[in-house]
Amino acid sequence: MGIGPSTKETSLHHFRDPLLDVVAKDSDIDLQGILLVGTPQGNKEKMLVGTRAAAWVEAMRTDGVIISLDGWGNSHVDFANTVEQIGKRGIPVVGMSFIGTAATFVVKNEYMDTIVDFNKSEEGIETEVVGENTVNERDAKKALALLKLKMKKREV
Repeated sequence: MGIGPSTKETSLHHFRDPLLDVVAKDSDIDLQGILLVGTPQGNKEKMLVGTRAAAWVEAMRTDGVIISLDGWGNSHVDFANTVEQIGKRGIPVVGMSFIGTAATFVVKNEYMDTIVDFNKSEEGIETEVVGENTVNERDAKKALALLKLKMKKREV
């Protein structure tokens, strides 16, 4: 379970990351940085990394977060926990993940109300095409728009 060929982000994708490009160019957003979080094997460690990531974001006084996952299946446990930990701190959060035909997560929580599915295959499944199901500019713009809406609601 996890990263397959079509959800695998190539080196070129990382160098030209659409999400970073869209967020960095938006004049309404003050990009604080990128936080990379691993995907541990054990559940205790899975909970720890999500809690630590959320504490870091909170300490930076971040107004909103877009969390993106380049895997799926078991990795959704870490993803869901991190989204929840950020949301519990009152920080607006938008998620991005490959979901496809599953149309659901292994685990869910109340903070997973705005998730952008970056599945691109017509069948909604993992394919053997390298990088087919990765974030593109349209996905990034959608995630940023959703985050701006959540941040605006928080202000009101």
